[in-house]
Amino acid sequence: MTKRKLEAVVQEPGPDNTDLVQTAVAEGRALIEQGKTKVEASMAIYRKLEALPQETIIAAFIEGASLTEKGALTYWYNCRRRLARERRAEGSSA
Repeated sequence: MTKRKLEAVVQEPGPDNTDLVQTAVAEGRALIEQGKTKVEASMAIYRKLEALPQETIIAAFIEGASLTEKGALTYWYNCRRRLARERRAEGSSA
């Protein structure tokens, strides 16, 4: 049995992605202001920006979820794993 790997559509960083990043950062800040956790804010940001480069997502975490650089890298890794796990669960239940 072969496994197929889903490939994310990689977007080139450009001026049109700036609005996407700003929207994700604003959403993260709003969640923090509502009393949500940094994990919830980070996941919301990651879901919007997952196709962008790691450095872009980490910068958005720092700005939108009030994380340090090292913390943002850890959250990036954990969000990536969590989303992959959720997608595997959706695929097996369908």
